[in-house]
Amino acid sequence: MQGDDLLRLVDAIHRERNIDKEQLFQALEHALLTSSRKKYGEQASVSAIINRETGEARVIGPEGAVTLDDLGRIAAQNFKQVFGQILREAEREIIFTEYDRFQRQLVTGTVYRMDGTAVIVQLGKTEGYLPKHEQVRGETYRVGDRVLCYVVEVKKIANRVKIILSRSHPDMIRRLFEREIPEVADGVVQINNLVREAGYKSKVACNSLDPKVDPIGACVGVRGSRIKNITNELGGEKIDIIRWSDSPEVLIVNALKPAQINSITLYEETKRALVVVDEDQLSLAIGKKGANVRLASKLAGWEIEILSETEAKDRGVFEQPADARSVMIGETTAIAEPGSEPAPEPTPAPEAKEPAAQSSQDEGGSGQTAESGPGGTDDGAGAGA
Repeated sequence: MQGDDLLRLVDAIHRERNIDKEQLFQALEHALLTSSRKKYGEQASVSAIINRETGEARVIGPEGAVTLDDLGRIAAQNFKQVFGQILREAEREIIFTEYDRFQRQLVTGTVYRMDGTAVIVQLGKTEGYLPKHEQVRGETYRVGDRVLCYVVEVKKIANRVKIILSRSHPDMIRRLFEREIPEVADGVVQINNLVREAGYKSKVACNSLDPKVDPIGACVGVRGSRIKNITNELGGEKIDIIRWSDSPEVLIVNALKPAQINSITLYEETKRALVVVDEDQLSLAIGKKGANVRLASKLAGWEIEILSETEAKDRGVFEQPADARSVMIGETTAIAEPGSEPAPEPTPAPEAKEPAAQSSQDEGGSGQTAESGPGGTDDGAGAGA
């Protein structure tokens, strides 16, 4: 091979595979040196140099300068094998370095082919592997479709790089929120916890570090525009956005929305919560195939059991256990934890003889009352239904 041809080869490989030219010259010199020692022996004094400007290759053997043709056909074949191996290793390192920084991030690719139940996704110059257990149940993939995936892992296997992709990973929701919602990306709105049953529903608990920013409103967007973009990427998967709370009672109430809760009994030692709802709220609280209460349990970190009023009375839930504390949702009083001192009873004020009280409003007028308590405010929002 002439010097000009060698330079053109190096330049072409550099542009096509993005491998540094100096690395290619060193690989060629190493291949020349290896093939020369096949002829002269491993202990022979041999050197190989390639001129970076002219592309001229010089091999100095025990008997002086030699060419590749002088080394023979076997040495030439060995040169090709060694150079090809070094080239593949260099390419693998480049691919690994490039995609290693995309670990735990989103990438977009094209469905290239089906490998049994797995999907091979074309990602630029390399391929990603979407296994069956990382796919969303019910989704179908066709060759040529554009697909957004979450990079679970990038690892080296033999002489290639394997990129494991996912469409069902919970952190895919987190990355979509960071991409679509500036307040989440900037850290003003924090996602404290999220749980997901891919293809059906996700629950995201968030709070705001800025009191002027409503976390739920920021995530939903004007007329639901932000959350709609996220659900569209997930094929219509429902997302419930709720307000995070350090109080387990409030968090459980929020996590079970849109169901209305009557009371909660917490068993601190076993992390169990008995939640009482009206009969017409029972199916809503449990959800389809138990998904709503299952996701709420994972989100709050408590094992939640849903009971109707009748079931609660039959099991004596309203009779306060010694190892539990109960909260009546919508009321201002709650049963304290065992061991705490009871609040002193208020001293009744002396009766004062006053004339009959008059209504502050005319007859026929209506008065308004405001209820307080964990159930008095709407701390959750359902989106993407």
